[in-house]
Order: sequence, then C-alpha cells, then structure tokens
Amino acid sequence: MVVLGRGGSIGFFQGDVLKLLDDIAALRPTIFVSVPRLYNRIYDKILQAIDESPVKRALFDMGFKAKLENFAATGAVVHPFWDWLLFSKIREKLGGRVRLMMTGSAPISSRVLDFLRMCFSSHVVEGYGQTEGTAMVSDGPLEF
Repeated sequence: MVVLGRGGSIGFFQGDVLKLLDDIAALRPTIFVSVPRLYNRIYDKILQAIDESPVKRALFDMGFKAKLENFAATGAVVHPFWDWLLFSKIREKLGGRVRLMMTGSAPISSRVLDFLRMCFSSHVVEGYGQTEGTAMVSDGPLEF
C-alpha cells in the first residue's frame, strides 16, 4: 500500500505462462516480488541460453565469480566492468530497472539468490510467510 500511495503501479501478466518473461520485460519493474518457483524458472532459462555457447559460458563464469567475490568483500551488487560487458544484457530480461527483488512463500536456494543478485545487480530479500500476505512485513528494515 505504501508503494501505491507513493505513485507506484502494479502489473499483471497476460495469463500465458510461456509469455511470462516477455510480460515482465514489458512491465519493467523496479521492485519485483515473486515466489521461488518463478525465480527458479528465470534462473533455468538464462542458464540454458548461456550454455548454448562455450564462449558465453566462460565469460559468464568469469564475470559471476568476480562479482561474487566483490559482493563478499564489499556487499556491493554492482561491478562496473562486468555489468557493462555482460550483466546489462541479462538485466534486460526483466526490463533493466529492477533494484529490489523480494521472495517468500517457500525457501529459495542460496545458489539462485546469488544468481539473482549478481545477474540483475539487485538486492534480494527473502521473507518468511506467504508472498501475497506478510512475507515482506516479517523481514527487517532494508539497508543498502
């Protein structure tokens, strides 16, 4: 309600699960709240595209490792070089504007959480409880 009160909007998909990523890219969300099942689907789809080429896979692995090390050392989810070279293209899969991703309703693997943080240069918050109910309310204050 706070987001809506501050001028935010809510987007809905057209009902076809096969077109869901296209809908998300068209909506260009800034805050993306979803369930682990959808985040796992995004993870699988992007990795499937990367695995089509050994060159893409090698570049992705180098960039992902560099960003993950930078995140562990500084807590920053951005890396100027790798974001420019590689991850900006991946970020466009969700419209390119995601700054915060939230999940709830079920546990999500740490592998997928790291993937979302690094690929979308976004903070990811995992709440406890139903996504449509109180998952994000049960999380503490957001600090960036």
